[in-house]
Amino acid sequence: MPENDDTRFKGGLPDYLIRHTTFRQMQIFEAVVRLGSFTKAAEELFLTQPTVSTQFKKLSDAMEIPLIDQSGRVLKATEAGSELYRTVRNIFDSLADLDTRIAELKGLKRGRLRLAVITTAKYFAPELLGDFSRLYPGVDVSLKVTNRDSLFTRINDNEDDLYILGQPSNDNNLESHCFAPNPLVVIAAKDHPLVNQTNISIKRIAEEPFIAREVGSGIRDTAFKLFAEHGCVPKVRMELGSNEAIKHAVFGGLGVAVLSLHTLSLEGANGPFEVLDVEGFPIQRKWYLVHRKDKELSVITSTFLEFAKSIGPEITRRMEDLYEQFAKLHRENRKACANSE
Repeated sequence: MPENDDTRFKGGLPDYLIRHTTFRQMQIFEAVVRLGSFTKAAEELFLTQPTVSTQFKKLSDAMEIPLIDQSGRVLKATEAGSELYRTVRNIFDSLADLDTRIAELKGLKRGRLRLAVITTAKYFAPELLGDFSRLYPGVDVSLKVTNRDSLFTRINDNEDDLYILGQPSNDNNLESHCFAPNPLVVIAAKDHPLVNQTNISIKRIAEEPFIAREVGSGIRDTAFKLFAEHGCVPKVRMELGSNEAIKHAVFGGLGVAVLSLHTLSLEGANGPFEVLDVEGFPIQRKWYLVHRKDKELSVITSTFLEFAKSIGPEITRRMEDLYEQFAKLHRENRKACANSE
């Protein structure tokens, strides 16, 4: 038994308990306390009473504190024993839940997952499916990328298992699960005159030629709402139906645009675009996984849904890192301009 507290915990875990106790001892302890008898515990676990007594004593020795108070024929847990009993029950309940989930996941050896997403989600959805496929290589996955109107048509026709949207639906027949960030930023070409300015006002951006998504786009609606809140309307130079078309127009010097930061993931801060420092940006939107409420989710679909939720913090970290890369480059460029003056 380690003698000082520094060696009793390794990696944040109680090393002395891990090395000196077993699940079998915990099982015996739980049965003794629950049944109030060593004899009944031995009968339930199909063990001899001496074995139960020996293993119980080893657990007590490892804890270095009495776990039961046995006065006459009445056996009761001490305060420490009660704490341990609650902990052991939680462990066993968690293990029971794990066993259930593992049994369900064994059904993932074969199957199919159909995912449909709006166009902006194509910048991370394939990676999400790739990570899932590596965990469950026997599952066939398909991905449909389309615009918002077509996506809702697919939802109404029940063509897919899950859908990714950039904003929750008002349809009461749909269930929406928020799982990852979708920040919107203002982008411009590297040589745009606003690139090295800070705290650019919304009204100043409204004076620039604006490259907009088509009517009905969630990004367009969100951006125009922010402009309206500041009492201005953007000078729309052209409307385009895809993020890539908008990026080409911005790169060509035709104007500025509001896009999801996800659309810049591949190019990064060293690519051909700059994220402008505009008041009110980034607009913090979310990604939502959506399905019909009346749809009975398969084990595969439910598992992917939970998987996507679990990976949300990692997507958040990636977006924060990418935005910081643009911010750092912006600070460096401003410093270089100030030194050259």
